[in-house]
Amino acid sequence: MVGGDYADAEKTGAAACGWDFIVLISRQGKIRLSEFFSSYTEGEKRRILRDIAGDVLPRQPKMCNIIEKGAYKFVYRRYASLYFVAGVPTNMNELIVLEQIHLFVEALDGYFNSVCELDLVFSLHKSLLILFEMFIGGMLCESNKREVLKQIMEAEELVEQMANPGEDTASQLDDGLSFQEQFQLGRKPGRQRPAGGAGGGGGSQMGR
Repeated sequence: MVGGDYADAEKTGAAACGWDFIVLISRQGKIRLSEFFSSYTEGEKRRILRDIAGDVLPRQPKMCNIIEKGAYKFVYRRYASLYFVAGVPTNMNELIVLEQIHLFVEALDGYFNSVCELDLVFSLHKSLLILFEMFIGGMLCESNKREVLKQIMEAEELVEQMANPGEDTASQLDDGLSFQEQFQLGRKPGRQRPAGGAGGGGGSQMGR
């Protein structure tokens, strides 16, 4: 049993019947997406990411897709060059988690028309929008792929209607993200773009 570091995970709402976190990591160990639904310190998050890289990446294809980690467990599936790793409480059904991961991948496929690693690199905010449309507090709230994509399309249309001519609508969608998610996108939270829009289409806001 892990001593105290992650003991509080079982007391959170997400730990009762949903994911504690979801991490998408490449075979090279690059984190392409990470979202924590339970409360963790920054040190705990870094330790979890190290554990995923150290425990999941070296595993052979025919090995078990479940790794016990004390207060929680890793349940993962590999798609091409990406590992989708969900951290869930030990008493949660692994088969349900595997199916939930597959539903998320199907939604990504439906939006990106066969999603690949580069889609996550250059359109991380879209992947997060799909994730948040499906999962609230780590719990699956919408399993209908068509409904998820419909809501995403409606949000994009609304942003386009509100956007001024020449403005990047994708960057406006980013404005609703948390500080952590803006860091993932390579932005500096709290800093607003100049009102005058000087520089036109200057530097990209996506992390490379």
